[in-house]
Amino acid sequence: MSTEYGADQIQILEGLEAVRKRPGMYIGSTSSRGLHHLVYEIVDNSVDEALAGFCHNIVVTINKGDSVTVTDDGRGIPVGINTKAGLPAVEVVFTVLHAGGKFGGGGYKVSGGLHGVGASVVNALSEWLIVEICHEGKVYQQKYERGKVVERLTVVDTCEPEKTGTKVTFLPDKEIFEETVFDFDTLKQRLREMAFLTKNIRIVLRDERSEEEIKEKVFHYEGGIREFVTYLNRGKTPLYEDTIYCEGMRDGVYVEVAMQHNDSYTEGSYSFVNNITTPEGGTHLTGFKNALTKTFNDYARANKLIKDSDQNLAGDDIREGLTAIISIKIEEPQFEGQTKQKLGNSEARGAVEGVVTDQLTVYLEQHPQVAKIIIEKSVMSQRAREAARKARDLTRRKSALDGLSLPGKLADCSDKDPSKCEIYIVEGDSAGGSAKTARSRATQAILPLRGKILNVEKARLDRIYGNAEIKAMITAFGTGIHEDFDISKLRYHKIIIMTDADVDGAHIATLLLTFLYRFMPELIKQGYVYLAQPPLFKLERNKKVWYAYSDEQLQSILDEVGRDQNNKIQRYKGLGEMDAEQLWETTMDPAKRILKKVTMDEAQSSEIDLIFTTLMGDQVEPRREFIEENAKNVKNLDV
Repeated sequence: MSTEYGADQIQILEGLEAVRKRPGMYIGSTSSRGLHHLVYEIVDNSVDEALAGFCHNIVVTINKGDSVTVTDDGRGIPVGINTKAGLPAVEVVFTVLHAGGKFGGGGYKVSGGLHGVGASVVNALSEWLIVEICHEGKVYQQKYERGKVVERLTVVDTCEPEKTGTKVTFLPDKEIFEETVFDFDTLKQRLREMAFLTKNIRIVLRDERSEEEIKEKVFHYEGGIREFVTYLNRGKTPLYEDTIYCEGMRDGVYVEVAMQHNDSYTEGSYSFVNNITTPEGGTHLTGFKNALTKTFNDYARANKLIKDSDQNLAGDDIREGLTAIISIKIEEPQFEGQTKQKLGNSEARGAVEGVVTDQLTVYLEQHPQVAKIIIEKSVMSQRAREAARKARDLTRRKSALDGLSLPGKLADCSDKDPSKCEIYIVEGDSAGGSAKTARSRATQAILPLRGKILNVEKARLDRIYGNAEIKAMITAFGTGIHEDFDISKLRYHKIIIMTDADVDGAHIATLLLTFLYRFMPELIKQGYVYLAQPPLFKLERNKKVWYAYSDEQLQSILDEVGRDQNNKIQRYKGLGEMDAEQLWETTMDPAKRILKKVTMDEAQSSEIDLIFTTLMGDQVEPRREFIEENAKNVKNLDV
């Protein structure tokens, strides 16, 4: 491992000019997601120091005013003059795009920040940024505004001679970002993931914005990804005690895999390269799946756990209920695109496949009971999948004969242009009746649901295909489901979940979102799913009517009109209490309604999976903890 990290290890590729004009190219968007990405870019640099063996502590602080400080005890960004640029190396890092110790200059063996745009992009998109570096008993400081140097690198203090590290403080630019308020929980999820992926690193997240309370979370996991699997499985029941762990070096690729099956029916395999999540997988994930399928089939046949005449277990069957982390470290990762969604290195597939095959084969031979449990679950999954296939084929044949008949309870719209059409999924026949009367028949379709749909978190495919309400949605959407899913056949570009504004309504909405997330995630990814926001209150005073969609809005209306006996306040218990005119005016009129688009950050898919499992799984304790932790966000109403 190279320990050289001097000024000349900073390699310059090109200038920094287009970032402020096209920030989305570098951080994905200028929304809340892009805002938080700024923090991840700076933290990634500190984690790279940890991967190189030189950093053990990282502290991320949200300051008053929503600036952020990231401090680490790594080697510190070099302060010497970079001979190619004639500038201090730290200035090159923060002002030149594609400059850093990650381009063959010998600074890093492996790095998550492959493209070297992190520090300079954060600088370019910040109103101001200050970097401080401890080096050889001195504290160096440089200040920037919107990517430009405003103070040259100077010595501002002294520090202990042996102390090293970097401290970066920045304020996101309001001219660039739609919002500049950081969310503690969003940062918490990503930093926890980083700590799991880097053994023994200690990451602290502090929120100092409140006068009343400083929030702090510490993430430190000696077990690394084994503890990650345990964390993700906490809302499920593991089928065996061990976390199966494989680790090794093959063809210059360091491979680390941890996995454990649980009693659920969904797979959760998460892949990472140099601690960067790869939501679309890639060659390392392919190698893992190949190894798993081959090893379990070979073991099952050798030990007569499946008959010679039976077909092989499919990979999907073996991975049912599996939680797995696939993490590799590679010197020159090749990603598809700047956002690093998918790995392309061919050597990664062979490395992962080889390490997992060898070590999993040994593990199964030494733990025959665990092997039997997994294979028995896989066989049950295979049977259920076959039953689901037959049910699906029967549906296809019926559809062909019937001319793709739509559900009888669907009140369809007359326009056939999907971009103009929307479908309301409505709770109950009563609300469905009002919605059918209220709607704009040209563009708004109504599909009422009777009761609560099946909880797909606790069901296999055969039961899902047999559920009448789910079948009605699948047919109405037109896309098919699972491997048959084809988004080009989507009949409505707005799928609007409209449920009562009470606990039961929230539960039904969550059941529907669970189904869409597990079996039609592309609908959410491409922005076709929405939640309707019916009013919570109707305020009538002197024959005038106001609707309030939140407790705060009601209070604001009361402040404006006055608080006395002339006020008649109705708390809506459900959509059925509104007549068609009220429902249109408050919830369905495109000119007045409030819709919330359902979005997902694929970079945090493990946390999204965990939330669905916590809310919809069998385990009560994690759900109770989740409710207690989030109960503080529920505000009391005082009218």
